[in-house]
Amino acid sequence: MNRKVIITCALTGAGDTVGRSEHVPVTPEQIAVSGIAAARAGAAIVHVHVRDPDTGAGSRDVALYREVVRRLRESDVDVVINTTAGMGGDLFLDPEDPSGFADGTDLVNGIERLAHVEELLPDVCTLDCGSLNFGEGSLVYVSTPDMLRAGAKRIQELGVRPELEIFDTGHLWFANKLVDEGLIDPPGMYQLCMGIPYGAPPEPALLAAMVAQIPPGVVWASFALGRMQMPWVAQSVLLGGHVRVGLEDNLYLGRGNKVSNAALVANAVTIIEAMGAEVATPDEAREILSLRSRA
Repeated sequence: MNRKVIITCALTGAGDTVGRSEHVPVTPEQIAVSGIAAARAGAAIVHVHVRDPDTGAGSRDVALYREVVRRLRESDVDVVINTTAGMGGDLFLDPEDPSGFADGTDLVNGIERLAHVEELLPDVCTLDCGSLNFGEGSLVYVSTPDMLRAGAKRIQELGVRPELEIFDTGHLWFANKLVDEGLIDPPGMYQLCMGIPYGAPPEPALLAAMVAQIPPGVVWASFALGRMQMPWVAQSVLLGGHVRVGLEDNLYLGRGNKVSNAALVANAVTIIEAMGAEVATPDEAREILSLRSRA
């Protein structure tokens, strides 16, 4: 069991959730305000996506990241900033003619996905460790070994800690390869992402099996989608890991009860403390992850 638990709050994501809850932040100001509230509630890390302020759709616009990160850094709240670097991997195919790209495709190489990381140098950025049939329909998330090695090398050069996003068992296999090849500075940081169709399902036995494959010295967390988000807090802590909650992955606390990021974090704090563990502060998270001190 983990006795000192880092809480990450995934603030907004890029999914089609804006119309489903009034709490999902869209503008840079809303995302930053929600992140500050989550930090006050107990999150040591905020995981940042940005959205087009007009449409609510996920975006790779560096200017939007710039504003969110500036607002977080200029606030009176200390929090570790983790920006996604997963945008730019969406490949939509026409199932009748899969030889070309269909509408909605946003596909760039691994280095272009890091444009905002290059400029803003967050504490942490994500690296999605494999391709995946992403939900129903004809969307494939594309993240090839060549793209990943190039991205990992550049992130290493920038001095940013990569959080390796692991959606299935093969992704874990490849994450371990990156560690073995020296492309990930110690300690490695893994996020086991459960319940995304069609990756690893949210089954406790599967989580335990995946944890058993994590190399010594790697710091790991896990999360699950929807109604499994809070049970997964307990599962992760029991198996020795850290946790992630937030509106990217779940909108509710109980049936029909739509809540804020801060409320989700506060509930995670309650679970962790009820288990006899302590919630890590941002400085404790920096120590656990060997991150630079806040400027």
